[in-house]
Amino acid sequence: MLNTIRDNLSYDQETATITSGSRGEGIEMKGSDLDIMRTIRCIEVCENRDICFKHAKTYFTMETKDTKPGFTQLRLMYTDHGTPVDIFEQCEEIGNEYYFSNFKFKRKFTGCAWSTVHGPCLNDESGQYDMAYCLHSKSWITQAKHWIRRPNNSWPEDDVKQAIIKHGVLFVPIGDKGSVKEDLEWRISFSVAEKLLIYTFTHTQLLCYALMKIILKDVINKKEFLFDEKRRANSTDLLCSYFLKTIVFWVSEELPPSIWKVENLISYFMRCLKRLIYCVEYSSCPHFFIPDNNLFENKIKGLAQKKLLHQLHSLNSFGWLCIMKSKQSTNFFKSQLYLSRELSYSQVDTVKHLLFSMIHNMDCLLETCYYATGIQAIISSENSKIKYLYSYYLSKFCYKSDQFVQFNDKYDNKNMYRQYTACVSTLLRGMGHDCVSGWLMLASFFYKTKEYQKALDIIEHSLSKCTSDKLFQFKVLSDNNNELLSLQLFRKMNIVQVWKNLLLDYAVFTQNSNIIPNELQIDVETSDHLIPPVQYGHFLCFLCHYNLQNNRHCLESIINLQKTILEECFISLRIEVAICFKMLGVSLQMVGDIDSARHAYESSKRFDGKQSLNYAFKRLSSIS
Repeated sequence: MLNTIRDNLSYDQETATITSGSRGEGIEMKGSDLDIMRTIRCIEVCENRDICFKHAKTYFTMETKDTKPGFTQLRLMYTDHGTPVDIFEQCEEIGNEYYFSNFKFKRKFTGCAWSTVHGPCLNDESGQYDMAYCLHSKSWITQAKHWIRRPNNSWPEDDVKQAIIKHGVLFVPIGDKGSVKEDLEWRISFSVAEKLLIYTFTHTQLLCYALMKIILKDVINKKEFLFDEKRRANSTDLLCSYFLKTIVFWVSEELPPSIWKVENLISYFMRCLKRLIYCVEYSSCPHFFIPDNNLFENKIKGLAQKKLLHQLHSLNSFGWLCIMKSKQSTNFFKSQLYLSRELSYSQVDTVKHLLFSMIHNMDCLLETCYYATGIQAIISSENSKIKYLYSYYLSKFCYKSDQFVQFNDKYDNKNMYRQYTACVSTLLRGMGHDCVSGWLMLASFFYKTKEYQKALDIIEHSLSKCTSDKLFQFKVLSDNNNELLSLQLFRKMNIVQVWKNLLLDYAVFTQNSNIIPNELQIDVETSDHLIPPVQYGHFLCFLCHYNLQNNRHCLESIINLQKTILEECFISLRIEVAICFKMLGVSLQMVGDIDSARHAYESSKRFDGKQSLNYAFKRLSSIS
C-alpha cells in the first residue's frame, strides 16, 4: 500500500512510476535493491491500428512476426511535433519504416544519476537502485489472450483478472539475447499483473514464495563448482527470482486458495521445489502469461545444468530441512517462535521491514510531492488506513515545499506575516511521519528567523523524545524493542501511528534549502543533506546559544554533541559519523578552538573520503 500510494504521488504529466521487484510485491528480502519502472506517458503501444490518434502523443504498433514469443519490435505509426520526445533520433530506419531502438532509448536516460546499463535497467553508482524506463499498452495483447480463457481453479478471482486485463502490459527496452535484431526488440512485461496476483496471495503463499527466494539467494546462488583445473561451470547465474515466482504462480493456479493454510506450508514449499527440479531437468519453464515463451530456453543447459540439477536433488533429499541451510531462514523461524508467544507475525515483522529499509529507499526517489493529489486522496478515501498513508507522505515531504522563502526587507509587514504563517503551517504538517525530525525542522526555521528562544524550547522538547527505546533506520531490533512493540498500546496502532511515536528520522534539507542554518548552507549547494536527529539537535542548540551569547551553554552543547558522536547515539552509517564530526568542527571553529576544529574535520574526512560530497575538505583548507 505504501508503494502504491508513493507511486500515485509521483504521477505527473511525463511519467508514471511503478515500484516493482520484491519491494513492489511487499516481500522484500535481505539485500533486495529497489526496482522502479517509469512509463513514458507521451508514447503508447497498440496492436489495433484502427485507433484515433491523440495530439502530442506518439504511437507504435507491435511487429511480432520475426520475434520470439514474449518479445516484439515496435514500428512507428504516428508522432506529433508537440511530442516532448524526439522520436526519430531513437529509431532505426529500415526501408520506409521506423523501428524503435531499445539501445538508443536507454542511452537517452543515462547520465550522472543513472550511470550503468544493466539489461533493461539503469543502475545508480551505488548499485542500490534499478530504474527501467518503459512503454505502456492500455490493451491486453494477443500473445497473452490464452491466459484469460485458461481454466484456473478459481485463482485468481474474476475481478482480479479483469483489473489485470484493464491495466494492459508494459514494454521494457531489451531484446532476446542473440537475436539478429536484438537492439530493436522489446520484452513484454507483466510486472503490474504479477504484483496484482501476489496481492491476492494468502499469508501461506507469501511465506512459500519467500522461502523459495531465500533458498535461491542463500543456498543455490552461493555455490560454485569446479570440474577440473582448466574448466569451471558456474550454476550461480542460471536461476533468478523471476523463475521462482513463475513456478509459484503455476502451482497456485493448480490449487484453490482455500487450501493454502499454514499447516500445509511445508508440503506446498516442497511441491514448488520439486516443480523447480522438473523444470531444470527438462530445461522448460513456461512463462505464466505467455506459455510459448520458455524462460529456460538456451539458458539451462550443459555441465552447469547437470551440476545445478545435482544440487537441487541434494536439497530435495533433506526434505523441508533444506531451509535450515540458510541463516536467514533460521532467524526467520526463530522469530516465528517468538512472535507466536508474544504477538501476531504481521505486526512486528511489518514494522521491522518497513522502518529500516523500504521507507528510506522509497522516499529518496520521490522528488516531488503533489499536495493537491494527496489532499484530495485523503478527503475522498473511505479507508482510514489509506488516509493515514497519504498523510504520512504529505508530512514526510512538507519541508521540501518551495513555500519556504528568505525573509528580507523587500516585503512589507503584511506580506512577511503571510509568508511566515504559511511556512509555519507547512512545517506543522511535517509532524506526522516520525517523533522528532518535524520538530527539528520547525526549530531550524525559528533559528533562521532569529527567534532563538522558541527554537531552544522546541529543541529541548525534541531531545527529550530521543530515548533508548526509539527506533531508527538500519537499527537491529533488541528484545526490549520487540517487547515494546508487543504492548497492546502499539498493537492497536496502525503503522503510521507507530512511526510517529517510536521512529527517529533524519533532518532532511533539500538542495539550496532556505531553512538550513547559514553555517551549513555550503552543504546543500549541490545536493540534499540528511543529518542524524540527535546530533543536529545539539548543534542547533549550540547555534542558538552562540547568538544569544550564552557562553556556558555553548560549551555544554559542544560537549553533548561530541559525546553523542563518540557514543554513536542513533548513528548507523559511516557517512552519518562524518556529517556529525563536520558539525562539531563548525562549532569549534566558531568559538575559536581552531586546533580542535581541524581535528574534527580530519575525523570527518576519515569517515567520508569523497571530497566532492564532504565539505569538511573545503572547511579544513580554509583554516589551514
